[in-house]
Amino acid sequence: MKDALRKLFLDEHFVLILIFLNSVLIFIQDFDNIPVFVSYLDQLFTALFTIEMVVKIDYYGFPGYWKNNWNKFDFIVVVTALLSLLVDLVDIHHTLPLQYILILRVFRLFKSFRIFRFMPDIDSIIKGLQRAVKASYVITFAFLVLLVILSVLTCSIFKNLAPEYFGTPLESLYSMFRLFSADSWYEVSDLIASRSTPAMAVFTKIYFILLLFFASILGVSLINSIFVDAMVSNSSDRVEEKVNILHDKVDSLLKQSNSPDNHTPREKNH
Repeated sequence: MKDALRKLFLDEHFVLILIFLNSVLIFIQDFDNIPVFVSYLDQLFTALFTIEMVVKIDYYGFPGYWKNNWNKFDFIVVVTALLSLLVDLVDIHHTLPLQYILILRVFRLFKSFRIFRFMPDIDSIIKGLQRAVKASYVITFAFLVLLVILSVLTCSIFKNLAPEYFGTPLESLYSMFRLFSADSWYEVSDLIASRSTPAMAVFTKIYFILLLFFASILGVSLINSIFVDAMVSNSSDRVEEKVNILHDKVDSLLKQSNSPDNHTPREKNH
């Protein structure tokens, strides 16, 4: 029995099928008029993932199991899912402190995130994301500081003309995020222009055009370019390294072929 369980739950294809079926189940759980047995199926999948975790710990040993980062992620997800079962097993309506466990139900969704471990080259993608974050966090922070400064400046200029957008620095910050995403930016400027004098209307349109062009288009594009360049830099470095190795091998072969030792005189036919 133990060998059969070990063989079954160490089979990555079987685990992938479980994750996929559980994802479908989680998707349909919040529809109306769902049969009660659906929630029991979700508990069944949690039990199956728990068995998988126990089998792997028994097979690899806890130190060996814990060395793998994906196993760490699986462990946290499964333990959180087990805690969320308290919501179903305990009557929380009569136990006020346990109401906070309701939020753990949301973490059941993370069981579906385990499917990412089966993506091809997922480790390379994660390493690329780490490089990209390290390469772009400084300029991203600088961009956020610029966004705050521009939000305060825009609030000072237009708070009386458009209080629904720039009435407070916080509302202005939210509106600036919307503008930087190019979400109906012209509607905001046209609204302010319609409430102001002709000269102020011209200033408003020029202000928002410059704001969108320099801060949004150029700023966001710069961050994106740095982020993407860092993401693909490792792949480019590997390709360049392989090309250099191939180039060195070709040079070595050419030198050997041109060496005097490799040229033997032809025997004359008598």
